[in-house]
Amino acid sequence: MIQRQISTLNTSYGGGNGGADPHVSFTLKAVSRTDNAAWFGDPERYEGTYKPRLHKGGKSTLNLYSTYIGGDLLGWSTFPWKYKSDPQMDGVTIHYASIPGGSIENFNKGFSATHEVGHWLGLYHTFQDGCSGQGDRVADTPAERDPTNGCPPYKDTCPASGEDPVHNYMDYSYDTCMTSFTPGQGTRIHNVWTAYRA
Repeated sequence: MIQRQISTLNTSYGGGNGGADPHVSFTLKAVSRTDNAAWFGDPERYEGTYKPRLHKGGKSTLNLYSTYIGGDLLGWSTFPWKYKSDPQMDGVTIHYASIPGGSIENFNKGFSATHEVGHWLGLYHTFQDGCSGQGDRVADTPAERDPTNGCPPYKDTCPASGEDPVHNYMDYSYDTCMTSFTPGQGTRIHNVWTAYRA
């Protein structure tokens, strides 16, 4: 399952499902397993305990934690600009059942990790700031007022031009709906990487 998740990340960040190719790839360096029921069962509560103990590598090393997350949350991530002030907390946490072949209906193709790693690389949600403000700070993702639920054939929640980017990895669509990043998101990833992770 871990190998399938890495493969999904590389396909997503290599443009293999459609859309732009951000030219980002990941290489699995190590797998570590920790048997701690408290950490596994309540990762939000214990994040400040397990991350400093388990974190490996530097600012360009993705630490991907797989655990049980209650409620509707599928994962979370730190942003690159937070690394300098708290390097041991850097990384991405995902629900173990969202990995390819997992048991979460509609969210078990591995794109929860793609989405959260997008944040780790500096991307915001496509619905950031709704229809106003700076949005997701990427010019070629149309403004979107609300996150997408499911995989609608059409959705347009803002008066600005362009339909909602329901197929974008940084929306909340079902995994079967997610297929792409935009060229602008790829540019932002590389600009942010140069600024904070290079």
